[in-house]
Amino acid sequence: MREVPLLDPAWDWRPGDVQSTEFDGRACITFGAGVNLVGLPAGVELTDGMIEMDVAVTGERAFHGVVWRVLDRESYESFYVRPHQVGNPDSIQYNPVYNDVASWQLYHGAGYWAPIRFPIGSWFTIRVVFVGDRLEAFVDDLAVPALESRLLMPAVRGGTGILVGGPGLFVSRFAWSSEPPAFRGEGPAPITPARGIVPAWSVSDAFAEAVHPPIQLRAATFDGRTWTRLDSEPTGLVNLAKVTGVAEGANTVWARAAISSSAARVVPMQLGFSDRAVVYCNGRALFRGDDSYRSRDYRFLGSIGWFDTVYLPLEAGENDLAIAVSEDFGGWGVQARFDDPEGLSFGLPRG
Repeated sequence: MREVPLLDPAWDWRPGDVQSTEFDGRACITFGAGVNLVGLPAGVELTDGMIEMDVAVTGERAFHGVVWRVLDRESYESFYVRPHQVGNPDSIQYNPVYNDVASWQLYHGAGYWAPIRFPIGSWFTIRVVFVGDRLEAFVDDLAVPALESRLLMPAVRGGTGILVGGPGLFVSRFAWSSEPPAFRGEGPAPITPARGIVPAWSVSDAFAEAVHPPIQLRAATFDGRTWTRLDSEPTGLVNLAKVTGVAEGANTVWARAAISSSAARVVPMQLGFSDRAVVYCNGRALFRGDDSYRSRDYRFLGSIGWFDTVYLPLEAGENDLAIAVSEDFGGWGVQARFDDPEGLSFGLPRG
């Protein structure tokens, strides 16, 4: 392992972000109040490898960990601990970040979370081992992985660094290796593609969310938009932040798919989205929903799920499914599936 001294000029710390201190018997660095940052040491770039960081955390609400395959400050892989959730199902998190949109509302449960206990107020080690699309993350116990995941971003060379997400982080060591040890676990099980998912979407550039969405779309609604094809993940999920980030006046995209039916009929479509969605079939509004953070109750995280069913009045032949999906924070996504896809086929709209 090669260590990077924490006050080395290679780090891109900004003035006032970092200060030397001592905590629980160790010399270390800590971070200013209200600091949220990704700190990167220049020249430490890896495709595959291992990162270790010795940390101590207080119990305040925070999200502290490591980043790797950093393309820029808006796109990277990350793993972090949640000190305020220690021992709970979401005490740790693997989270890919695209275009400055963290995706924890999209990626949750097995392979992304785990109910791990780690010390509060004393030192422990975070280690991540990553090769290709495979991740093992260790927290305190370096013999048994705390989390085994399939990485979702491309396996490309990128920077490494420290994720500071709130108060109460102390760091005494940061080290890396381009020669990771052998994996300890068996690896995550492969995901079998879900039956009846919409397999691909045409996703537009971003625009402002409509305060009062129209009941019927105008013929020129999609004129002038730019479009990107996104293939669905095996679960059916599409991470819309792969196309664009969220900006003021640009927090909504169209996700469109063509559904061909062998006959005119009404079919139920299961739907998941984050944060808000308006569903149109052949230009007519059928559904509007809000699954944003704490929209259901104060405990609801805004995590995407198969919470809603929309009944689509399909015509014989090709039908245009268009969903306006709006985002605040935490994950920008949509997913759709049909329990009985017999007589249906899927593609992308022609216009």
